[in-house]
Amino acid sequence: MVQSRLPLLRRISQIFFLLVFLALLVFTSLRPAAGASGDIHLRAPVRLFFEWDPLVAVANALATHALYRGLLWSLIILLPTLFLGRFFCGWVCPMGTLQHYVGGMYSESKRGKQRIESNRYKRWQTIKYVVLIAGLVAAFFGSMAIGWLDPFSLLVRSLGLALLPAFNFAVHAVLLPMEQSNVGLIRTTGETLHTVLQATVLDFRQTHFAQGIVLGVLFVVILAASLRVTRLWCRSLCPLGALLGAVSRWSVLGLHKDAETCTRCNRCLLNCQGGDDPIGGVPWRKSECLMCMNCVDSCPEHSLTFRFFRNEKEVATPDIGRRRAVTGMAAGVVAVPLMRANTGMGKSRNDRLLRPPGSLDEEEFLSRCIRCGECMKVCPNNSLHPTLEQAGLQGLWTPTLVPRIGYCEPSCVLCSEVCPTGAIWQITPKEKGWVVGVGAQSQPVRLGTAFYDRGRCLPWAEATECIVCEEWCPVSPKAIYVEEAQVVDATGATRTLKQPRVDPSRCVGCGACEFACPLQDRPAVYVTSIGESRSPSAQILLNRK
Repeated sequence: MVQSRLPLLRRISQIFFLLVFLALLVFTSLRPAAGASGDIHLRAPVRLFFEWDPLVAVANALATHALYRGLLWSLIILLPTLFLGRFFCGWVCPMGTLQHYVGGMYSESKRGKQRIESNRYKRWQTIKYVVLIAGLVAAFFGSMAIGWLDPFSLLVRSLGLALLPAFNFAVHAVLLPMEQSNVGLIRTTGETLHTVLQATVLDFRQTHFAQGIVLGVLFVVILAASLRVTRLWCRSLCPLGALLGAVSRWSVLGLHKDAETCTRCNRCLLNCQGGDDPIGGVPWRKSECLMCMNCVDSCPEHSLTFRFFRNEKEVATPDIGRRRAVTGMAAGVVAVPLMRANTGMGKSRNDRLLRPPGSLDEEEFLSRCIRCGECMKVCPNNSLHPTLEQAGLQGLWTPTLVPRIGYCEPSCVLCSEVCPTGAIWQITPKEKGWVVGVGAQSQPVRLGTAFYDRGRCLPWAEATECIVCEEWCPVSPKAIYVEEAQVVDATGATRTLKQPRVDPSRCVGCGACEFACPLQDRPAVYVTSIGESRSPSAQILLNRK
């Protein structure tokens, strides 16, 4: 039978799309192969999966009343769903694939009758529809908090900011002793493996991210939950799955149950991924089926087949009920003001909240950013990190520049290149205006302004020579300049030192000075968001006409 081959085709499809996703994620980083012009660009379309994500497209349209760049491609997923049901969840989604294969591992909690019972439809599977409604209502009121639970955002954030850096560290920890070994074979093996892995999966620099451990643990917990309940995340929380389930109510492909040949053996439930009740005697739940085809493959009597234009009893719409729908709407309406109540704006905003170059004003930024972490993953200097409390609850896990860890590279605009929703508007190095000799705009993009703590700065506080910050300042003419001054040291001797100062009209807030400050604890020069070009109300200099 043709349908008996469908599970095999589904496995091939799952593996293919998972490998494509992982390859794109790996290449969401700067590779040591810049073009002849010196421009920094990526060689892979890392936004591909987000452009396939109808949840991101719908939420983005509700929040901004427009669709950014390639998000229209998500119709490629919605249109077939109208005919084939939730095929995307079972055949394409990499998060679903990971859930699928982890859930298929041996587990004491899923054996025999327990396994069959766990794969029956449960009322709690409607939670994802409440999450979807709440997230879309919040998006309508200008909050993209649904990005916390979007499966692609979850994957990129967890793998890119937690697991891949850990893998990178572990591989180097193993290969470095091998490369330093006195045994020729071991040394050659280590060098060969390092060369191959460096050209394929390893990052050229070891990164670390704030909250990386938390993000990694959360992801592992989500996967581990599938050992107890098959695809628990997909069944109960995934808002993309809920959206596709709602759309699939109109699909013309459905499960046919032959009541005459069915022996009620329940084997179809052993490997059911969606909890959609493929067994005989009860209605099939169309919106929950992931089209994994395991039930067809498991049935010894061949009583189950998928057919087009069936005329059988089924539950086509999500079993959510009016009360839960109202609960979801109320949660979305209430959540936005609650999250914004503890989000500092204007003068109360965290002064160290430095957004990437090209970022929109804070309110618009939060209405677009889906917390996917691609901008952080791609940053060549590891300077972008997920926020915790800096932007309030509404801004949790959105990107912020941490100059003490890394500064913004003058010629780099990769963060704007990979942003899938336009929270970071795509700009060119010329529009950024930090590169000398590229015909920069008269008004460069400013992230903030640097200031000195003269009580800590060595030339100011301790009569010690130091001009590291001035040497590192990348703009031209330099925003940091020095003035010679006569100072008296601890012995009473008079010395001539160069004391650094900042010209705020030239400073772009790149953070290079703070990064390079030789003080090991708190730097003597630091960057705040005042003067950032994205916020007209946060200016330090008055326009002079």
